[in-house]
Amino acid sequence: MKDFREKASIMDEIAIDRALSRIAHEIIEKNRGIEDVRLIGIQRRGVPLAKRLASKIGQFENVDIPVGILDITLYRDDLSVLAEHPIIHSTDIPFDVNDKILVMVDDVLYTGRTARAAMDAIIDNGRPRAIQFAVLVDRGHRELPIRADFVGKNLPTSRSEIVDVQVVEIDEADKVIISEIISPH
Repeated sequence: MKDFREKASIMDEIAIDRALSRIAHEIIEKNRGIEDVRLIGIQRRGVPLAKRLASKIGQFENVDIPVGILDITLYRDDLSVLAEHPIIHSTDIPFDVNDKILVMVDDVLYTGRTARAAMDAIIDNGRPRAIQFAVLVDRGHRELPIRADFVGKNLPTSRSEIVDVQVVEIDEADKVIISEIISPH
């Protein structure tokens, strides 16, 4: 088992809220409104972030934005490496995805594999007009040709570092920290 040590605090609750406000405005601007926009949070921490974005967009535009929940566990290409018995969370997309503009929401963009799996899962539900991608943190190190359309913070990291996004709905705090793996001596 690996041990980690907190190296730096990157974002607090105020910085996260500002980043989400900016992303919400960018989603509205890029899509010239929000008529056919739907948000889909990727389990786990993408879900509360998607709900917060929907709330902000709703405040700015005076509308309700539908939010779906997507579990991509069974779509991952590294499923056998993750765990012998992976934890499956719920998927709930309470709207038709056909001809809609879907914004996938996740906490961290790293290799791009989660985003690819999410797109596969979405396509299994229909044919959206467009799929866009919003992340709170883009830490680099892509293994697939995937980029986020909306980024809260670009955070260059080394592969030995861990980016830990915590949200109050799951972790009882809003913060982003970088930790490093402690090597056993």
